[in-house]
Amino acid sequence: MGHLPAQLQGLRLPVVGSPLFIISNPDLVIAQCKAGIVGSFPALNAREKDGDPILLEAWLKRITEELDAWNQANPDTPAAPFAVNQIVHRSNARLERDIEICHKWKVPIWITSLGARKEVNDAAHDCGGITLHDIINNRFAKKAIEKGADGLIAVAAGAGGHAGAQSPFALISEIREWFDGPVLLSGAIATGQNILAAQAIGADLAYIGSPFIATEEANAAQGYKQMIVDSGAEDIVYSSLFTGVHGNYLKPSVANAGMDPDNLEHSDPSKMDFGSEKPKSWKEIWGSGQGIGAVKSVLPAAELIARLSSEYDAAKARMAGIISA
Repeated sequence: MGHLPAQLQGLRLPVVGSPLFIISNPDLVIAQCKAGIVGSFPALNAREKDGDPILLEAWLKRITEELDAWNQANPDTPAAPFAVNQIVHRSNARLERDIEICHKWKVPIWITSLGARKEVNDAAHDCGGITLHDIINNRFAKKAIEKGADGLIAVAAGAGGHAGAQSPFALISEIREWFDGPVLLSGAIATGQNILAAQAIGADLAYIGSPFIATEEANAAQGYKQMIVDSGAEDIVYSSLFTGVHGNYLKPSVANAGMDPDNLEHSDPSKMDFGSEKPKSWKEIWGSGQGIGAVKSVLPAAELIARLSSEYDAAKARMAGIISA
């Protein structure tokens, strides 16, 4: 593993909280960063109606100012930097505008999804930021680095939302054959032991999403949070129906929408559209990864991060014992 950029050094836990569509908001991002992990949100979560002031600008102002104030008051435990996720897909009509706003606010970490574009990487670098591109296979990984991404997010089997189907062992091994820059691993990571395991197989950091749905700060319906708490790996279905790209979803939410989660039709990428609202019947289809068996209750984000941290320390001590034996 190579040298990490400054933005990914000095975290209290080697974790990036992944950007959760609709769910990630400034409350969650600020709580994650104050607790010492990178917090993130999709730019498209800052939705404004025509004529409203630009909400993305307001969110970036608030996050930047609150974290600056925290750092002045807590010089010994500074906040981690935050990240903004840009959906680079051609149906995202806001992309150009959102890039300009993120550049203006000097966003430190840019996460790009659904297509690698050189101009997004250039904008990030121009304001002193880094870009991490999420990929589901080695071919997309090489394309992302060729187009100027600084690091990769390997989205392996079992990840929430749009997810790959490859084993994390296979995916990380293939990437590490040629790339020694920052690699994050996503896919059913929900405990401190999982975080250490991600590092053991060659990732620098873990990329964790679904457990944060069941936090007090998350912008998710109470029923969604409770379903995360009540469900496990066998309650997840992998389907392309809802967006045109394969993703992992909670079976009970699919059943509640009147569909049979074990007999879903297929869709294709041409149906992907980030410019319009999804069909009403699909608003209650809830994404989740396979790691949620570890989620036992709805907690403040800081408490979840404290649990992960103590589990991580215990796992390190256990491994040190195994190695020395």
